Amino acid sequence: MPNTSPIRILIADDHAMIRRGLAAYLLGRADLTVVGQAADGQEALDAIPALRPDVVLLDIQMPRLNGIEAARRIRQGYPDVRVIMLTSFQESDLMQAALAAGASGYLLKDVAEEDLVAAIRLAHAGHTLVPPGLAAPGSRPVASAPAAPSPDDDDLSGREREILALLAAGLTNKEIAHRAALSLSTVKFHISNIIAKLGVSSRTEAVSVALKRRLVK
Repeated sequence: MPNTSPIRILIADDHAMIRRGLAAYLLGRADLTVVGQAADGQEALDAIPALRPDVVLLDIQMPRLNGIEAARRIRQGYPDVRVIMLTSFQESDLMQAALAAGASGYLLKDVAEEDLVAAIRLAHAGHTLVPPGLAAPGSRPVASAPAAPSPDDDDLSGREREILALLAAGLTNKEIAHRAALSLSTVKFHISNIIAKLGVSSRTEAVSVALKRRLVK
């Protein structure tokens, strides 16, 4: 017999209003149930053993543990759990980082209610989804290959190495945003991700480690 149990969903976002709104969207769907909410990536990760979600909806920019690093750890520790990034960031490099971390989908927060519901169902079935505007030329918004977790290492993306080099050169966040043609919030996100990947606690430590490892010149 087919499995008729509802898809168990965990919502992680640092804004309580957004969490409540998402839960309200999903209320009343016979095949979906929200089993819990978390205010950051670490809280979501810690809640998985008890809540046993099938799908986790993750914001990208959250305190303690950002969404991309949370996705990476979730997929490494719980490979049967699917992750969908739900974010306001439209930058394609963030989408690529999320998919590389093992996310099964990357959706913008203005997604229509029915599209969100469909995305959850498709991710649970093993598909990978990206918004049409961010998909690579010639690719489809929905791909059939299941997402896989990335290896546990501190490899930095090209964009992160670029920003790390600018940090090492002494530029401020605002100067980096101007130089890299990014929004200030995106620069802050990348710096948070660099800090997490290098296992340090500040941008100063990140630069020090990068210089020691010759990640930047």
